[in-house]
Formats: sequence, structure tokens, C-alpha cells
Amino acid sequence: MNIAIVGTGYVGLVSGACFSEMGINVTCVDIDKNKISKLLNGVMPIYEPGLDDLVDRNVKAGRLHFTTDLTACLDEVEVVFSAVGTPPDEDGSADLKYVLEVARTVGRHIKKHIVLVTKSTVPVGTSNKVRAAIQEELDKRGVNIKFDVASNPEFLKEGAAIKDFMAPDRVVVGVESETARKLMEKLYRPFTLNGYPILIMDVPSAEMTKYAANAMLATRISFMNDIANLCELVGANVDHVRKGMGSDSRIGSRFLYAGCGYGGSCFPKDVKALAHTGVEYGYHMRVIEAVEEVNEKQKSIVFDKLYNAFNGELKGKIIALWGLSFKPETDDMREAPSLVVIDKLLRAGAIVRVYDPIAMDESRRRIGDVVIYCKDMYDAVIDADAIALLTEWKQFRMPSWGIIYKAMKNYVVVDGRNIYDGNELKELGFTYSRIGQK
Repeated sequence: MNIAIVGTGYVGLVSGACFSEMGINVTCVDIDKNKISKLLNGVMPIYEPGLDDLVDRNVKAGRLHFTTDLTACLDEVEVVFSAVGTPPDEDGSADLKYVLEVARTVGRHIKKHIVLVTKSTVPVGTSNKVRAAIQEELDKRGVNIKFDVASNPEFLKEGAAIKDFMAPDRVVVGVESETARKLMEKLYRPFTLNGYPILIMDVPSAEMTKYAANAMLATRISFMNDIANLCELVGANVDHVRKGMGSDSRIGSRFLYAGCGYGGSCFPKDVKALAHTGVEYGYHMRVIEAVEEVNEKQKSIVFDKLYNAFNGELKGKIIALWGLSFKPETDDMREAPSLVVIDKLLRAGAIVRVYDPIAMDESRRRIGDVVIYCKDMYDAVIDADAIALLTEWKQFRMPSWGIIYKAMKNYVVVDGRNIYDGNELKELGFTYSRIGQK
């Protein structure tokens, strides 16, 4: 089976590599010539554990190809996946210009039936716009070629994307014809052989499922952060509260961890887009709007704790930040809490020393040299007045606190991910602060 995937970002490249691993002939397409050139030379444009080996193996096997020209492979493929970006506009809506350009390109050049599958996260109703864009181009050509549109949203977690693709909780597919259904079932048959469910539904429901799933996960995070902030005020311990809640089988324990806010490419963008969709249809998603508001405020909580620790006098203070990416096992800093903390610390006159195992280059690309980049976590704390943990990388979990104590000037620790034993640190002489407990 031959397929094309347009867009070699996180979703497109992972999907292409994983489909090819299952024996499917995949052509990945991107208009970025530099990115395609790097991929042809084995250089990955993103960091994802195991991806480089997966891509290399399937390129050598002749199942995975890269090109800048979608039209060159349209005659050979049965399915085209659109995995291009849908960045948020200023009003929070998803920008569909890249999605619609893929549709127009397909309409201008197809000579036979294909299924155009939207894998990007798009608002409900996008399939109608995609279909109209293709049909408009076919009408301009004066040809009558049958085509189908479908929706196949991704549910990949950065840092575990290959496992998520190969062993999915579910595969959601939205179709509007029997032909499209059969093609998509054929494509995903290797996965269903292993017992992973494929959920066939109408296209609008598939589009909504992606937003609803991400919004629910974001809601659980913001809810627990709200509870954690109240716990601090009333003298409760959010860890105890979380365990008590999570023991209820109707609630469960996942995504109930308090911290310094969520970031990344999905939750912030999708929550905004879902709220905007509601407004477009004259309905206010009040819970979703509150989720976003709580999260934006939560990103400042680490700064607030540092500010209070030094009675508002942060000018000239050296602050060590452990972690820059929005979560472990990725270099992604989109909407990361670290960006908010760094900005506020610099505005307050602090000197910021940072270390992240993977995201240092991405940080340089985003904010330049306004912070001091350190060679490791211990280098970052030299002469520091405070340490703030922002990303719970495994290597940060068991620091040598004795060495750290000797290297620091003052001994403030702000734990933005609640991974340390506060009693242990206090016994060693540190002033320790966490989320959701006095």
C-alpha cells in the first residue's frame, strides 16, 4: 500500500516512520527544502526517543521516502495524510491556511480517486472546507474525479510517540463513505491484528474527539492546580488529596498531579481553539475558558514563590533553573512554563542560570543568550541563591544535595513539580517550597 504524508513535523514524521515500519510504502512531503535535505541525510528535525533509528531503518529498507513535491507521488498513492501545522491565530482560532493549501494542491493534480485524511488537529467542520477546496480546483480543471475526505486525529505523547503509535489506546477514524472506511481499515489492519481498537465514526465526531480528549486532560491538570493552591492556603497537602481522589474508580489517578502548569504544542492550542469554536456557534465553553485562565496563572507560581522567598528583592539574585522543555523526553518549549518564569525573573533583575538535558539549543533559538547556559545541573547552582525545578527529568530526581549545598550562596529550593522530599531538604538546611503544601 502506498501513502503520502504532507508535513514532516512531529505528527507527520512519527506517523510516516511508524507506518513504514509496518510494511507500508510512505512518502513524506514538506515544502521546507532544508528540512527534507536534512532528513535525506539522516538528521532529525525533532527530538523523539528512538525516532532516528526507526527512520534510518526504513529508509534503508526502501519503505520511507522524502520529497518536497507532493505532485510527484500523487499518481501512486491511495491515501494522502495532511499533517501540516494549524497554529493559533490571535483570537485563539486554528489557522487552516496550510491544511487548505494541501487540499488545493490535491484538487489541482489528482488523476484518480484518493482519500485525503486530515491528521492535523482541526476544528469541527474543517472537512467541509477541505472538500470544498478540492472540488473548487477540480471544477476549474473541468474534470469529474471522485475523492473522499476523512479525519484521523493523532493521540501521541511527546517522548512516547512511537509507542503510542505502535500500541495505541485507540485509533479514531472519521469517514463519510464505504470506500474510505475500507481503505482506512486496510491501512490500520496491522494494528488491529494486535487487538488495538479502531473506532469508525462520522468526520465531525472524529474532529471533536481530539479536542474533547485534550481538553479533558488539560481540565484535570488545571483542576488539581486550583485545588493545590487552595491546599496551601488552608494547610492541606495536595499529595494526600490527590491519592484520596484517585482511589475513587470513577476518577482514577492519572493527570491529577499539581505543578507549575501545562505547555506544549497541543493542550494550550487546543483548549483555545475549542473555546473559540464555542464562541463561533454562540456558546461559551465556561469550563474550558476557566481551564485556560487557571493554567496561564499557574505558570507564574514558581516566580511568585521565588519573589516571596526573597521579600520581593530579586535584583542581582542568581537563580538556577532545572528544566526548560514543557515536559521530560522532549526539547519542545512551546508554551513552556520556563518561558514565563525566565521572563519574569529577568524583568525583576535576577541573573538566570539554566540547564536542560535536551532543550538548550531550542532555548537559544527562542530567547537567545539572555540566560546563562550551564554544562550540567551542578554547574547551574554555583553561587546560586535559589534553585527552581521546572521539568521533572529523571536525572533531576536524585540530586547530591550535599554537593549542591556547598556550591550555593543561599539555599532556597522551589519544587515546581513536587518530586522532592521536603523534610529531607529542610534537615539539610534548605528552605523548601512546593506546589500545594505549606
